Amino acid sequence: MLSNTFHVGGDLGVRRLGFGAMHLPTEPASDREKSAAVARRAVELGVTLIDTAHMYGGGANEELLAEALHPYPEGLLITTKVGVARSPESGEWGLDGRPATLRAQVEQGLRRLRVERIELLQLHRIDPGTPLADQLGTLRELQAEGKIGRIGLSEVTTDELGRAREIIDVSSVQNRYNLLDREHEPVLAVCEAAAIAFLPWRPVAWGALGERAEIAAVAVEAACTPTQVALAWLLGHSPVILPIPGTARIDHLEENLAAADLNLTPTQRDRLNRLSEKPGQAAPS
Repeated sequence: MLSNTFHVGGDLGVRRLGFGAMHLPTEPASDREKSAAVARRAVELGVTLIDTAHMYGGGANEELLAEALHPYPEGLLITTKVGVARSPESGEWGLDGRPATLRAQVEQGLRRLRVERIELLQLHRIDPGTPLADQLGTLRELQAEGKIGRIGLSEVTTDELGRAREIIDVSSVQNRYNLLDREHEPVLAVCEAAAIAFLPWRPVAWGALGERAEIAAVAVEAACTPTQVALAWLLGHSPVILPIPGTARIDHLEENLAAADLNLTPTQRDRLNRLSEKPGQAAPS
C-alpha cells in the first residue's frame, strides 16, 4: 500500500490528497463566505496542500485563502503559480514569462498570501516568447533571495522538463492527467524516477458512455462514488501523484477527501487501467 504522504522537494511533507482552490468564487460577498468555509473545512479534514494561482481572479483567489486561513496552521502548504498575465489593452490572459512580470507576481503573491516566503512556486506555463533560462533564472534568483522555497512547473513535456532540470531543481510538475486522459504518462514516469511531485490538474474527467459505465460498476462494487474511484486510482497509480481536486461545495469536498481511504482491488485497478488503452496498445502498469 502506498504512503498517503509525500515530501515535496525531498523535505516538505504533505498529505497526498490536496485541494485545488481554482473553483472558489470570490464574489459576491455571500459566495465569498461560502468559499472561505470550504477552504477552512478542507484544512479541518486534514488537507495540507492547497493549490492556487495569480491567474485565478488576478490574485483574488490568493487573497481569499489568506482571509480564510491566515494565520496558517503548521504544516499547511499553499502553492501558487505565476507566468500568466492579463493584457492591459485587451483584458485577455496570456503567457508572460518576462523576468519583470514573474518578479512582480511573486511579490504580489507574497503580499496577498501574507507570507515571507512561498514554499512552492510553480511556473504556470512556459512562455515560448521568453528564453527559458530567463524565466527559470528569475525564479532561481528569487529562491536565492529567500522569497521562494521550491520551484515547480506546469503543463510541460518530458523535453521541457529535462531542459528545466539543467537550470533549476524541479520540485513539482502540474500537468493535466486523470484516469481517462493519460497523455502525460511519460512525464509522470520521469517525475517518479526523480522523486518529483506530480500534481494532476483536472484529476477527474468522464469519457465515453462505456468508460463511464465501467467506472460506475467499480464504484458499485466498492460502495463509493465514481469520483472517489477516479481519485483512488490516481493515489494508487504512483507514489508521487498528489491529486488536487477542486470544488466550491463542502459535500463534494468531503466526498473527494474520503477517496484517500478507498483501496481498489488489483482486479478493479486492472479494469480501470484498460480504459486508457488505444487499439493495439497494452494498458500501462
